[in-house]
Amino acid sequence: MSLTQTWPRNELPREKLLQYGASALSDSELLAIFLRTGTSGKNVMQLSREIILQFGSLAALFAAPKAEFCMIKGLGKAKYVQLQACLEMSLRHAHEQLETQDAISNPEQVKQFVKARLRNQPNEVFAALFLDNQHQVIAFEELFFGTINASSVHPRVVAQRGLYHNAAAVIVTHNHPSGVAEPSPADINITHTLKSALSLLDIRLLDHLVVAGHQVVSLAERGQI
Repeated sequence: MSLTQTWPRNELPREKLLQYGASALSDSELLAIFLRTGTSGKNVMQLSREIILQFGSLAALFAAPKAEFCMIKGLGKAKYVQLQACLEMSLRHAHEQLETQDAISNPEQVKQFVKARLRNQPNEVFAALFLDNQHQVIAFEELFFGTINASSVHPRVVAQRGLYHNAAAVIVTHNHPSGVAEPSPADINITHTLKSALSLLDIRLLDHLVVAGHQVVSLAERGQI
């Protein structure tokens, strides 16, 4: 028996999206639209709920290695390729939107962008948004990898990339894979070191954003820059 034969039509994920918008759907309903079909003896909603429960969240599913993703019945290589394409399109769309606007007048959009780029990273990544005089984005670059501390983040490299892009300002960001977005003393020290180094080149450090899961903490908003 198909899903359409067992559910009221207005409760089907696709019809619900068309009527109320994508934000009205649950994680499992969004996944069901992506999957399109279930497996033998299991409709697509049952399958999507089981997948979400198995991985724990959509974010964990998106971050799963290919081998782990493809082991799940109902997924496989074709779905993995589709998912990676969808994720990349989403990132490029967010980047294009950010490039056309004043980053400082849209702090929430900046947060959403860095969250999308970093929250699924299994290890710490330190990155920078380089901005022009109008605070529009010139480039986003991942610069350092691994444990982020005073010895692994080199102000010289950030400054060199700033000069390369002829940037007037920089927003730096890094993720906490632990899921705790609270900035550490090392995060604050790095911020002050970078601010001093960049100021010698007349490049302003506007913010340091710490990403953890769905949380983004701004050190500028906390007055720690």
